[in-house]
Parts: sequence; structure tokens; C-alpha cells
Amino acid sequence: MDNREEVREFLTSRRAKITPDQVGLPGGSRRRVPGLRRSEVAALADMSVEYYAKLERGDLSGVSPGVLEALARALRLDDAERAHLVNLAQAADGSDALTRPRRRTATRQWQPHRSLQWTLDAVTAGPAFVRNGRMDILAANPLFRAFYTDLYATPGNQQNLARFTFLDPAARRFYPEWDSFADITVAIVRTEAGRNPHDKDLHDLVGELSTRSDEFRTRWGAHNVRHHSTGTKHFHHHAVGDLSLDFEGLDMASAPGLNLTIYTAEPGSPSEEGLRLLATWAATQEATSDTERSATS
Repeated sequence: MDNREEVREFLTSRRAKITPDQVGLPGGSRRRVPGLRRSEVAALADMSVEYYAKLERGDLSGVSPGVLEALARALRLDDAERAHLVNLAQAADGSDALTRPRRRTATRQWQPHRSLQWTLDAVTAGPAFVRNGRMDILAANPLFRAFYTDLYATPGNQQNLARFTFLDPAARRFYPEWDSFADITVAIVRTEAGRNPHDKDLHDLVGELSTRSDEFRTRWGAHNVRHHSTGTKHFHHHAVGDLSLDFEGLDMASAPGLNLTIYTAEPGSPSEEGLRLLATWAATQEATSDTERSATS
């Protein structure tokens, strides 16, 4: 796969983020670039300027792991960015010489094994779900469906968190810190694009969001990537109010490329009480729906 444009834009965007002061180089007022010069990156990576220029033109084919590591150090890449660089090199190389690709799960037809759904349903203290790198929701427990009621209420979301974030106005209310959620969402999708560059559904999603959302298109152009495995997020649910929830994201060994995420609240906190209220509200909604279905059958 020819991914030279992707490589070029990623490397130039990382170079632009580093100031000379950060790497112990003189700055000065006559610099014409926002970050380091190519020659400075080449010197930091202990390679010729010509060779680095070749890499930055997008040609990572045949690059050794040692060169990638030197480049990652020079550009001060974090773990997610390092992994992304290796994925880009692997795609450019067209082989598994750099890293052997894991067997990936074909998520279009993927269905959760019944034991996984039982596991999700057994999580009653907080929302739990399985997603892929495109942010499709593939399986969830009842509390997640009650938590993300806006996601399921709009068919156009197609049970996809990226579409919900950028195309559904309800997301701005549900995410009080919307900008942070938007940044994270794009970084996850960008990471997946480097890891799985042949995913047609992913390309279609990026094309749709780039066309329909200026906010997405701007963030996509920043080429930021990240690992997203733990942290705290803030929500506003229309039925129970504000919630501050911690989350843990676990990669699924049985289905590479998929992630199991569970949200929980601090014991004794108002958010824990909010989740209990959400469970009660969800049960009431379900009972009402059952009554309405019985009345019309």
C-alpha cells in the first residue's frame, strides 16, 4: 500500500511540535519553521540529512527497526506515536519484517460469543461495552444502552461513537468537555488507520466525517494518535444529571483489534448514586416499553 502521504504528514507534524529549546538547540528569531529543521532531526537521529529527507518524503519502505527507534527518539514520540510509526513502516514495507501483524478480527460480521455477552450483562455497577478501532459498538450491557440512550435513539449514528461525537447535536450536551472527547475520538480512529490501513469501512467513515464535520477534518489533519486505556471522563445524562466516571479499556486477546471498556464510579460518590438511579430509570423505561408492546399485540 502506498502510504507516503500519511507518512510525510505524520513526520512533518511531529517535527513541527518540537521546539529547539526542548532538545537543547539554539532558537533565534530567524527560523522559518515552527519546530525543528530537517537537518536538526537528522543530527539528533544520527543519520544524514539526505536520508532523513527521504524518510520525510514518505518513503519508509525497508527501514530497519533501529532507524525507526532513532527517529522516534529524535522526534520525542510517545508510546502511541512510536507504535503508529512502526505500523506506517510495516504498511509501507508490505511485509512482516518489522513486526508480525496480529490476526485481526473481521468486525463487520463479528458477533460476541454468548459467554462474552453473559460477562457484559453481569457487569451491573456501570456501563460496559466492546468496540473496534472505528468506534463501532459491537456489544454492550443494558446499563451502557441506557447510558448512551442518545446514541441508540438516532439511526444515523449507526451505533458508532465517532459519528455520534461529530454528527449528533446531542453529543455536545452529553459530553460537557466535548473538545476533549473529540480529540480522543479522532486520535483513536487515526491510530486504527495506521494499524489497519486496508479497512474500507474505516476509509468510508473518515471520508464521511471529513465531508460533514469541519471539527473532525481539522483534528484529522493534526495526525495525533494515542493509547486510550484508563482515565476519568465527565458526562451529563438527561435523566440522572452529571456523572464523573473512571474507565478501564482492555484489549481482547481472543479478538485482536477489539477493546472491552468498563465505566465505574467512585464508591460512595454522587456518581455512584447516579448510576444506581440510571439502572432504575432504565428498568422503568423497559417496563413501560413492555407494557406498550403488550397493549398493541
